[in-house]
Amino acid sequence: MPSPPLKRVRLSTLLFPPLGLFLLWREGEIRLGRKFLGTLAAMLYSIPYAAGVIWLLMQLTPLEVEWRGGFPPVLTFKKTRPNYQAVEEHRSKQTNQVLLNLSGTTAGSGAYWTDFRGPNRDGHYTERPILTNWPAGGLKRLWSQPVGGGYASLVVADGRAFTIEQRREQEAVTAYDVATGRELWAHTYPAVFSESMGGDGPRATPTYHEGRVYSLGAQGEFVCLDAATGKLNWRKNILDEARSTVLYFGMATSPIIVDDKVIVLSGEPLPPVKNATNKTVLAYHRVTGERVWSAMDDKQAYTSPMLVMLAGQRQLLIVAAKRVVGLKPEDGMLLWEIPWQVQYENSIAQPVIVSTNRFVMAAGYGGGAMLVEISKDSAGFGARQLWKNQNLKNKFNSSVYWNGFIYGLDEGILTCIDAATGRRQWKEGRYGYGQLLLASGHLVVLSGEGELVLVRARPDRHQEIARFQAIQGKTWNHPAIAGGMILVRNAVEMACFEIGAPVSKPAL
Repeated sequence: MPSPPLKRVRLSTLLFPPLGLFLLWREGEIRLGRKFLGTLAAMLYSIPYAAGVIWLLMQLTPLEVEWRGGFPPVLTFKKTRPNYQAVEEHRSKQTNQVLLNLSGTTAGSGAYWTDFRGPNRDGHYTERPILTNWPAGGLKRLWSQPVGGGYASLVVADGRAFTIEQRREQEAVTAYDVATGRELWAHTYPAVFSESMGGDGPRATPTYHEGRVYSLGAQGEFVCLDAATGKLNWRKNILDEARSTVLYFGMATSPIIVDDKVIVLSGEPLPPVKNATNKTVLAYHRVTGERVWSAMDDKQAYTSPMLVMLAGQRQLLIVAAKRVVGLKPEDGMLLWEIPWQVQYENSIAQPVIVSTNRFVMAAGYGGGAMLVEISKDSAGFGARQLWKNQNLKNKFNSSVYWNGFIYGLDEGILTCIDAATGRRQWKEGRYGYGQLLLASGHLVVLSGEGELVLVRARPDRHQEIARFQAIQGKTWNHPAIAGGMILVRNAVEMACFEIGAPVSKPAL
């Protein structure tokens, strides 16, 4: 019998492995089950044909690829992207009448949900009880309307909701009347941030404090605005200020107010030069905009700073690209540090405070979860790891803590772990790469597809109570709750629903 054409077969293996494997099998050089190899060859041969069909459909139809947090991306005929014309037409129909009272605020009072993820940045809503028996058709919708692009959440104060959006070639910090959705003002400036996987537009949620709004754009434009009128008080570009470059997914950290300072994180520092500042944690006087202090020469991450009390010390908890640190808010002095590095340096989820001296870090991208303990003795502060595992992998979806347990989305699946041990209690319920808050002992989940879901926060089992479609399209933005109303948005639509439980009238 003639010998097999080995040179041809081996060359084909290098040029096109599926064909080479098939020929080697046919010529007897690989002795495996024919059924297995036949199936394998069919699967491998189908890949380029499937790719070709998809490519052709993308050329001839509206089919597009959309990243929704996981891998691989999804194919969709309706990609979630802002409709700027719809926004402009909707706003033009609104009258110029602004519903102001004599104090210069819209109907409503109080300043509660003024920070990213709530007053303590921990995702807890405690202002008043929420409704835990939702109507069959979902919560009562007060209004919905188109909105500009981006992934910022909203903050609420004095009857207004504030956010930042992409409006064509500009970023717009905007204010809305909570009761009606009416746009009250928009402060715009030229800025376009585009990134293929995460999407276009600004990321960082503004912060409200005592009549001022502080907003950070995706390319470092940092503004302080009058909350009543949108008038510019002062501006900085923190990339220029810190001599740093924009992060791959854009500037995403929300500014934080501490005493008379507003503190903001910059990007990746440029090589140092003489007599130049390369610090990436910047503190400004919140009224004048004058620089107060700067600290750390680290590349920063996408996690917003938090003001916390750990081991008896008030401090800024900051997650940089390669470490977690505690800083004194008065001057930026380093108190302690612990290594924490996620693949691609994508630390995004917020730390979860679980006791007076402990917090949990969690991340996707191979990071997993870690419990950190902060201690203090005569030598100063120290930080140590108590446990680390893969039981909770928050990507850009922060978790909440409740009665000894942490609830969060582990790569899109709702999960409960014991905060003390890291042991997983349960993992059930697919909500995509959405966000969640804790209110009245329940989890309020805004799914990655725009559904609002109510889940009881209990460690023994997953118990979903209700769900309904709140907005349409890919939804990564955090919801906000204030005054018994929940506000949601994505890059296309924003809406407001009643979620507060009825207030009982006192007996006569």
